[in-house]
Amino acid sequence: MGAEKEKLKFAFYWASSCGGCEVAVLDINEKILDVLEIADIVFWPVAMDVKYKDVEAMADKSIDVCFFNGGVRNSEQEHVAKLLRKKSKFLVAFGACAQLGGIPGLANVSNREEIFKRVYDEMPSTKNPEVVRPKTRTEVKEGELTLPEFYDTLKTLDQTVEVDYYLPGCPPPVKLIANAVEAIATGKLPPKGAILAPNRAVCDECPRTREEKKISEIKRIYELTPNTEECLLEQGIICMGPATRAGCEAQCIDANMPCTGCGGPPPNALEQGAAMMSALSSVLGLNEEKNSDYDAQKMINQIKDPLGTFYKYSLAHSIFRRKVMNK
Repeated sequence: MGAEKEKLKFAFYWASSCGGCEVAVLDINEKILDVLEIADIVFWPVAMDVKYKDVEAMADKSIDVCFFNGGVRNSEQEHVAKLLRKKSKFLVAFGACAQLGGIPGLANVSNREEIFKRVYDEMPSTKNPEVVRPKTRTEVKEGELTLPEFYDTLKTLDQTVEVDYYLPGCPPPVKLIANAVEAIATGKLPPKGAILAPNRAVCDECPRTREEKKISEIKRIYELTPNTEECLLEQGIICMGPATRAGCEAQCIDANMPCTGCGGPPPNALEQGAAMMSALSSVLGLNEEKNSDYDAQKMINQIKDPLGTFYKYSLAHSIFRRKVMNK
């Protein structure tokens, strides 16, 4: 008998994100057994007791693949991102937060001081008369306590280190995760820098009927019960499907909810927000069935949260990246 094939070495890390990507790994259900057949997990802080010093002691490039989820918000996350980049052959931005900044990236409209003021001074549930703020170093009788430095700006993973592949989604769909693991196991990986998802938009996966109708009113999802057969955008509901990469099989739309854009920009789109504004502009106008007047400013005002709508997951990755702050 020949020698048993050496297993791959996988690593997982959770930075600035909600933790849903950690759960998504387990959502592949029985396929997790297939992963364990081909790979040993050597670093996964949420599930096993491995210290940073253990990773530092590993040989460079000794980890075959690291799945890194979350943006980089503080000095600890930056340190670990650079460490895992050094120790890994392939680094995968796993999920919307690592790829695009995600919902935590919306905080880039503020700086650290504004965030701390809101959290520690102004929140109704906070009582902090002495205005105590987190410090990177604090002396206590037992010694010195340290905290990571909280940065002004949340960065995506590839704004911090070089990234080999991207797995989009919030969290990445199970099918995409399984396909990525299989590609890694068989060595059938696409060119470096590829997004491991289909090269089309969510609209291409959506079974709903689109009739090139114009709309004269923008509604929020709670204001009506949408028709399950008709395009949500043509019902006046902002659906990010035209400006979002496919791979989710339109699961939200299948549940009669609009796409919120977690797959990131579709192929050939410069950025997601601009792509969606272009798509929306193509359906705004006179609705002949209602014989109503087209009032562009009125319709724009009906978009209650433009930033959170068009850049819900991608602000940190966008052309804007962040609000310019006066120092």
